[in-house]
Amino acid sequence: MKKIIKLLTLPLLAFSASSAVADEGMWQPNQLPTITKELTKAGLQLNPNDLTDLTGFPMGAIVSLGGCTASFVSDQGLVATNHHCVYGSVQYNSTAENNLLKNGFLAKNFAQELPATPGSRIYVTEEITEVTKLVKSSVSSEMSGSERYKAVDSNSKKLVAECENDDRYRCSVVNFHGGLEYYLFKQLTIRDVRLVHAPASSIGKYGGDIDNWMWPRHTGDYGFYRAYVGKDGQPADFSKDNVPYQPKHHLKVNKSSVDDGDYIMVLGYPGRTNRYRTAYEVENTFSWTYPHAKAYREEIIDLIYSHSAEDSEARIKYESTLAGLANYAKNYGSMIHSYNKGSFLARKQTLEKNLTTWLNSNTEREAQYGEALSGLNNLVKQDDKHQARDLILSYMGYSKMLSTAKSLHRLAVENTKPNIERERGYQARDIARFEQSMKSVDRRYDEKVDQEILVAMLTHYVALPKAERLKSFDKFFGLANVSAANFSAKKLRKQLARMYKKTELNSQAQRLALMNEPLSYFNNSKDPFIQLAVTSFKERKAIEEQSKELAGNIQAFRPKYMAALIAYFNDNNLPVYADANSTLRITYGNVKGYSPQDGLTATPFTTLEGIIAKDTGVTPFDAPQKQLDLINKKHYGEYAKKAIGSVPVNYLGTLDITGGNSGSPTLNNKAEFVGLVFDGVYESIIGDWDYDTKLNRSIHVDVRYMLWVMEHVDGATNLIAEMDIVE
Repeated sequence: MKKIIKLLTLPLLAFSASSAVADEGMWQPNQLPTITKELTKAGLQLNPNDLTDLTGFPMGAIVSLGGCTASFVSDQGLVATNHHCVYGSVQYNSTAENNLLKNGFLAKNFAQELPATPGSRIYVTEEITEVTKLVKSSVSSEMSGSERYKAVDSNSKKLVAECENDDRYRCSVVNFHGGLEYYLFKQLTIRDVRLVHAPASSIGKYGGDIDNWMWPRHTGDYGFYRAYVGKDGQPADFSKDNVPYQPKHHLKVNKSSVDDGDYIMVLGYPGRTNRYRTAYEVENTFSWTYPHAKAYREEIIDLIYSHSAEDSEARIKYESTLAGLANYAKNYGSMIHSYNKGSFLARKQTLEKNLTTWLNSNTEREAQYGEALSGLNNLVKQDDKHQARDLILSYMGYSKMLSTAKSLHRLAVENTKPNIERERGYQARDIARFEQSMKSVDRRYDEKVDQEILVAMLTHYVALPKAERLKSFDKFFGLANVSAANFSAKKLRKQLARMYKKTELNSQAQRLALMNEPLSYFNNSKDPFIQLAVTSFKERKAIEEQSKELAGNIQAFRPKYMAALIAYFNDNNLPVYADANSTLRITYGNVKGYSPQDGLTATPFTTLEGIIAKDTGVTPFDAPQKQLDLINKKHYGEYAKKAIGSVPVNYLGTLDITGGNSGSPTLNNKAEFVGLVFDGVYESIIGDWDYDTKLNRSIHVDVRYMLWVMEHVDGATNLIAEMDIVE
């Protein structure tokens, strides 16, 4: 295996640096030397080669939270990220009597810091190793899809097991370009994570869902964790005897921030983009998947609101869930809107037409790649035949009782196998996190809300064609002769009420005890949710196996399609970067406004005064009175920006980002901390699929605003003193 610490040469991805589209691309660290000219032109003062060193500065200060990005900003393990990334931990520690979401939270010393949500982790990437040949070593063209899937999965698990012989590390094998390449990521895993500071939601979520993806923006989307380790400096489970982690590198905070036109970059872990999907996949996603997913999310949001009073214990338990549902519901709706009014599909179809012409113009290329696109599309269409059923079954997962029963039963099933053969999520390496997920149910579950979610999803389920329904579900709920026309939600509610009354899965002690029970216990259980999990397992497993067969077949075609596309891009001097896949990436650009439509120009900074202009005193525009008073008095302290005559709140950048980048530090040309990226403008919401240089803009919290709120509103002077502040 070839370890990638400094630089990995990828001839496949080589292209002329001068061909890179300005600011487009989520670049792997090893690719940066190939775009040195663009980085230097944009304003970077560091040597791009230095950014390829994962254990050096600044890469060694960048961490993953397993869904968000964060960074070390002190030598005592202080971690800066977005408010919405610590939101779950704030919610977890909130009660109706002590609502930290509403009031905010600040620990003035280490002893006051609170445990984050169970299962919270801080991951520090230390090594990346190319393992393509090892993953594909036992794969042959004669294999069935299922055989191919299992071969890749088995080889990947073996590599992970070998990598994780040291329990300080978490490893993963990740594919790039649809399985054309595979890399092994090794991450130091810090298991004791504590909440340090989060402003009140009226600052951290100011503007709420209304302002989500919008500009101008005035959101203080920041929060702080701290990483703790054992006294020996190594990762350890939570203990009062643990000490703050001392990272090898942390970021200096430049309180001068940035000016219009300045170079900025974001280092982080973007979740997933789909820039290389086929035209068919694009059309199906935007015309079917997103509209249905948006509708289901909005339905669940309405159910939560209608069955939990504001500020009640039930509502607090679902605040984090609501935030996630609302964010993606708006995301889907906005992407559909952008897709319908734009030319994205037509351009994708043109690309495929040009690609086909290019392939057919050369007999060698035609022989190598000719059937890649058609073969891939045929397989994807097979998968889409069951998309209505699969989407409904996935949204049933929002029922905590149903999902918990299925998970516990599946754990018992997997425990009958050798560890290396168990499904991901149920191996020995996963048990600690599994246990913590069982513990966190109590702070994420309300019986009435859970029941109504299940009623809603089962209502959609009975509308499916009979051939798509599960016989086990129909029998268990008495739906065999029921269709949408004669379905009775009232009758179902009575049955569910009996189930919720009888189940013991709402007990943390029982959930934890069930983790150690053999499969026979589940087969004989009287708990109704476990009975449902057991009786439906065979059918659900069959669906899973069909999915693996199809995925294995796709593994044979998508890499061919990507190889053809990359060859075409290289031949036409176009940039090639891998789709985001939750691995470490760098995106760069400049502070810059934009023109969203004819006659309108958006400037790159917002100010404190904009908060007052928006404020109504009603959520989500209900800034704390103390903050409003300070703004009215123009009490800027030392954080005013002369060019705008106030304290900057948020600013725009030209950076190419997506979900998972949330919490990523925004760095200047010297790799100094100047803010946090947390969102994008409405016009760039389709950026997961399509990139537009003129309209794509990222939204950042200005470090000046962070420091101003911390010092003058929340009194977090202890944290300011802890950080290295530079001018």
